[in-house]
Amino acid sequence: MDRKRSASRIELLAPAGDLKRAQTAVLYGADAVYLGGMKFSLRSRASNFTMEDIREACAFAHAHGSKVHVTVNMIPHDEDFEGLSDYLKELEEIGVDAFITASPAIMKLIRECTSKVEIHCSTQMSVTNAAAANWLKETLDIDRVVLARECSMNNVKSITRDCLIDTEAFIHGGMCVNISGRCTLSNRMTLRDANRGGCAQSCRWTYQLLDGQRCVNERELFTMGSKDLFAADEICDLIEAGVSSLKIEGRMKTEYYVASIVSGYRHLIDEIYENGGRLPEERMAYHRAQIMKGENREVCEGFYPGIAGAGTIIRNTTSDASVNHGFLATVVSFDEARMEAVIETRNPFDTGDEMEILSPGMDCRTFTLTAMKDLRDDSCLTASRRPMAQLLIPVPFAVRAGDIVRKAV
Repeated sequence: MDRKRSASRIELLAPAGDLKRAQTAVLYGADAVYLGGMKFSLRSRASNFTMEDIREACAFAHAHGSKVHVTVNMIPHDEDFEGLSDYLKELEEIGVDAFITASPAIMKLIRECTSKVEIHCSTQMSVTNAAAANWLKETLDIDRVVLARECSMNNVKSITRDCLIDTEAFIHGGMCVNISGRCTLSNRMTLRDANRGGCAQSCRWTYQLLDGQRCVNERELFTMGSKDLFAADEICDLIEAGVSSLKIEGRMKTEYYVASIVSGYRHLIDEIYENGGRLPEERMAYHRAQIMKGENREVCEGFYPGIAGAGTIIRNTTSDASVNHGFLATVVSFDEARMEAVIETRNPFDTGDEMEILSPGMDCRTFTLTAMKDLRDDSCLTASRRPMAQLLIPVPFAVRAGDIVRKAV
């Protein structure tokens, strides 16, 4: 089904805000992770990686058959080039597989000072046609183009068919209301340059809407942020189009988000290949539900159906009502002889609740919580309301340290 990657399946590319999240993404099925260093990258508020972190991430990923892409995707001013050549050379020595960049000048510099690292054109360059992709290949010898999130599915199909290089498309996560993230709201409102790593996500703030001096939305403030992209129903189309990589957004998201979203898409993609194509609706409904267990914002299909209409914008006031409370705990240890696990809690739950275990490389397994004991004072509980508490619970099957406990429904 995949013209450009006939020797292997389509790549699932996951975000990593720190080393732990990079390892989590790989364990839960990412074929590659993308991350940012301490310099030259957008998402400066993410934890980001020291050189030693990147070295360790590369070693871990390569040991598990995965790759590491490093973002060098800021829009550089003259002063931003200081030290960049040495930075790129050191990353190549560490073993980085690809650079993601939004500047032709940086692309040229990568070719001049490295020999084997791939160059991927960032979505920040807003490539929406095959001619632009081919020009980048012919002029700067790039290896992959990350398509603009403003592309429709028809655009994706025609670009991938007609361009000379691999294409990469977003399938999940945050969407910028401006063109491919090129926004100056943050610059003007907070003096933080959105395209040099400082985006304050001003579009997600709440605003008064004025008609002259009269406020017309006193009861509900206005926000203009986009709903998150959710492209589970487009995966088969993207595979059939010949897209080489499916990208999840979210370098600032939690470890739970990374595990849940990556695992959900990994299982969906694998079942599509095992089925030889499109899945019946009941299986798609299952996979949609599994993926959405990691999401905490409203979602839409973005521009894939065509023009993204008013329904793709979050118009309601943001509140804690939409926060995802499905993440219940992580497994600290498991006693196989006693079939008991020590867990560290996150969100509230009670005895009698249906729970499921999310484990790397496995289908979700469910059980009913019948008892729990607080290890702090050995007291038996019927309800857990203290985050980061260590509890002892019975589990009817083997689990491993690091496994995730979440709501089953």
